[in-house]
Amino acid sequence: QLQLVESGGGLVQPGGSLRLSCVASGFTLDYYRIDWFRQAPGKEREGVSRISSTGRSTNYADSVKGRFTISRDSAKNTVYLQMNSLKPEDTAVYYCAAIRRSWYSSRWYEPTEYDYWGQGTQVTVSS
Repeated sequence: QLQLVESGGGLVQPGGSLRLSCVASGFTLDYYRIDWFRQAPGKEREGVSRISSTGRSTNYADSVKGRFTISRDSAKNTVYLQMNSLKPEDTAVYYCAAIRRSWYSSRWYEPTEYDYWGQGTQVTVSS
């Protein structure tokens, strides 16, 4: 079964850290750009970070720049999102998505353009 599975979410106090993982099963992530999105209750899904298939290019939303770091480990077929200095406004369900393109675009794609989506992992930042 070809799928992405996120993990690592949970409840954390403001200022704390979490590391989310996005693992692919049934296919290799080596040829895919991976994007992280999040969706808070009552809000639209927003792009958080993305990493090129080679790992050489990364981008971040202004709201998380300097606090979140995206990386990938080819040997583990996994992409990570390290989240530090978490704030209550980071509370959301976080999703990873994979898209295979021969170029690295600076835009977020429409949800239907992605080849795979994970099921999401809940991140709650609260004291």
